[in-house]
Amino acid sequence: MKWSFRIFTFAGTEVRIHVTFFLLLVFVAGQSFLSGQGTASALESTLFILTMFACVLLHEFGHVLAARGYGIRTPDITLLPIGGVARLERMPRKPSQELVVAISGPLVNVIIAAAIYLGLGINAEFNPGYDFLKTGNFFEKLMVWNVLMVVFNLIPAFPMDGGRVLRALLAMFLDYGQATRLAASIGQGIAMLVAIYMLLIAKFDPMILLIAFFIFMAAGQEAAHVTQQEATRDLRVRDAMLTDFRTLPPHAKLRDGVELLLAGVQQDFPVLDAHGGMQGMLSRRDLISALAENGPKHPVIDVMQPCPQSTQPAVDLTQALDALSASDCPALPVTDPLSGELVGLLTAENIGETLMVRAALMKARPAV
Repeated sequence: MKWSFRIFTFAGTEVRIHVTFFLLLVFVAGQSFLSGQGTASALESTLFILTMFACVLLHEFGHVLAARGYGIRTPDITLLPIGGVARLERMPRKPSQELVVAISGPLVNVIIAAAIYLGLGINAEFNPGYDFLKTGNFFEKLMVWNVLMVVFNLIPAFPMDGGRVLRALLAMFLDYGQATRLAASIGQGIAMLVAIYMLLIAKFDPMILLIAFFIFMAAGQEAAHVTQQEATRDLRVRDAMLTDFRTLPPHAKLRDGVELLLAGVQQDFPVLDAHGGMQGMLSRRDLISALAENGPKHPVIDVMQPCPQSTQPAVDLTQALDALSASDCPALPVTDPLSGELVGLLTAENIGETLMVRAALMKARPAV
């Protein structure tokens, strides 16, 4: 994720923090200080925000460790002002496994809240006027925060955990694609009801309206993603890979990349070693950026992205699509299983074009 940097790595998963997170800390500390509560209050508010996000991080690691039990890696977790995002390689397709992965995050918050309640004997009263940021001591507020995280995350709408729990339960009785589309529709319906209620009945709150819009869009994207996976289910990588492509040698300069870029429609160029092995990928974005900063004589090898992941022509296209989505490279190298030679490139554009051609051919078939 752009504008984020690594703070540490745990169990093979990078923990990253987005720069906008610090704006949240400055805002909270400044609000406390300017309200006349003093430096001590500002420091306590900042510490509470940091502790809240420590709970968010533990929540995300609940998902990470559960997914790892099913052989699914998580390259990184990014902390944002609105929460945490764990980038799992994929979600398990078995409903029981997805249920375990989805529920593991909220269970972490249940354990934290229960530990505070039982271990420290803290209690909190819930009523319509309760404000956990202004009522109670530090640990009482932390306990309530974890309870609120559980409630919010179990709303049955993507991308919250509740949406994935709902899909897992539906997938026990329906096809995975049908379960996803039904769960996405339910999530979008909830988002629309919240937005209508906020606009017509309740006091206008732009943050809640923004969250409702985010949920609506994310649910639609999840349904579209699964629909695409269904469309590629019986295809192989060789059916969609780009076979007519240009490459660059490791000693190439940026001007060589510019010549290839202007000579055709290809946007990303593999950089091969002397034996034809894949060294990295020069994307159009990186090429233009480095050209403006360093000039045309700068070595390509200093600009290219490493692409450690690759696939093979006979691999299921759905599996390769998941690998492409998880990769930082704009194209997935396709190598020969025997020689290791680069034989193709798999890009999102090529997959989309393959599906469009396939759909057109299906429509052109004469009725039997």
